[in-house]
Amino acid sequence: MTRTTSRGRDQLTEEAADAAIEQACRILRLPTIRDRFGDQAAAAARQQATYKSFLSELLFIECEDREVRRKARLVKQAGFPRTKRIEDFDFAANPNVPPALVHTLAKGAWIRAGQPVCLIGDSGTGKSHLLIGLGTAAAEAGFKVRYVTAAALVNELVEAADDKHLSKTIARYGRVDLLCLDELGYLELDRRGAELLFQVFTEREERSSIAIASNSAFSEWARTFTDPRLCAAIVDRLTFDASIIETGTESFRLRTTKRRRSSTRAS
Repeated sequence: MTRTTSRGRDQLTEEAADAAIEQACRILRLPTIRDRFGDQAAAAARQQATYKSFLSELLFIECEDREVRRKARLVKQAGFPRTKRIEDFDFAANPNVPPALVHTLAKGAWIRAGQPVCLIGDSGTGKSHLLIGLGTAAAEAGFKVRYVTAAALVNELVEAADDKHLSKTIARYGRVDLLCLDELGYLELDRRGAELLFQVFTEREERSSIAIASNSAFSEWARTFTDPRLCAAIVDRLTFDASIIETGTESFRLRTTKRRRSSTRAS
């Protein structure tokens, strides 16, 4: 009778301990420990691990998982339209792109220095891949990143100006560590849109980094920014102390598609 009661009390104590640990983990926001403490406790018992060893392992997996969640959160907050990573870029397919420079940029020192990066080339040459890849690497390194197309940003700024909260919107874009601006030069901007975009560049000048991707050479930007003086000022803002990568004129996406079709027909 006594032994049965003892076993029942021991079992109840285990259940109570599990419930207390789970509740404490919820209060302290330790989701990984909450999900894995049971398995870790069983493994520690099999290995006859010390209490300190068991605790250190639990804390390690929580810290490791928290870092993974932090990176994923920063990448999600950046607003990238699709997943692109530097390690997936095919440098052999586009020899115009210098691998050493790109890998150096992926380390993020230019962001800490507030320097710009300009990716210039025709469609299909990898500009957006590199832009998103560098932005993703920056977000995973702990930087606050925001991706937006030039047209979307100008539209947002125009709406903000009409709604009387332009300064708040510009300040919000000024707070991110890296602004990734895609498709600059695809559309002609009227003077108002160009001036609003210039305000964002000025807000970030020599303080926070901008990375842009454009299908037009700088000499052709007058077609996008129709005011010559404003165009010159924008080019000056974006190229001062910048890393400039010219991705070329031949679309390796189109070349790859043609190669695949040729292989399919041959087979």
